Amino acid sequence: MFTGLIQKKGVFKGLRGSADAAVIDVVCETWETPLALGESIATQGACLTVASIRADGFSADVLPETLARTTLGKLKPGASLNLERALRLCDRLGGHIVTGHIDGTGRIESVTPTGRDRKIRVSCAAEISRYIVMKGSVALDGVSLTISDVSDTWFEVCAIPTTWRETSFSERIPGDAVNIETDILGRYVVALLRNAGVPQERRYT
Repeated sequence: MFTGLIQKKGVFKGLRGSADAAVIDVVCETWETPLALGESIATQGACLTVASIRADGFSADVLPETLARTTLGKLKPGASLNLERALRLCDRLGGHIVTGHIDGTGRIESVTPTGRDRKIRVSCAAEISRYIVMKGSVALDGVSLTISDVSDTWFEVCAIPTTWRETSFSERIPGDAVNIETDILGRYVVALLRNAGVPQERRYT
């Protein structure tokens, strides 16, 4: 479990192996508390398990499902990666509840400066947009953000200067794909209503 508050930026070194047995290599600074084998770490929002530790970073196995649903298999060496270690029970929940299980990818349609902030519009498929609600939470590339506007085919979020600077967003341009994880609480509510036979109508507010 994670919060969507990025702790470090890593660098994508490469992806080794085949589609059914891939390993991602990540370069990152040393953590204050050293990484441990087998621990979970969100990498661009995807929950991965640390398989080996090096002086300059770590490696993790990547499942075929993860490659299919995320951007990890399309990254170029040198790309920045948002990293967050798993939440401890004593930690503050400063973002929102993030599982690290990516629903799918969206595409950045525009990045618009608004004062000191940047408004980011992301297009996505209908099966994802149904869980996006005004003022709700969403994780993009692992970053916890608040939805500021929404339609059937796109939604918008705003990134403050710190978020833009300290995450991989600073490298994003229109046309780039991003990993999307919708709010797990919202997904459960929709599933419960559907199973109860309650008619479901798209609501934006």
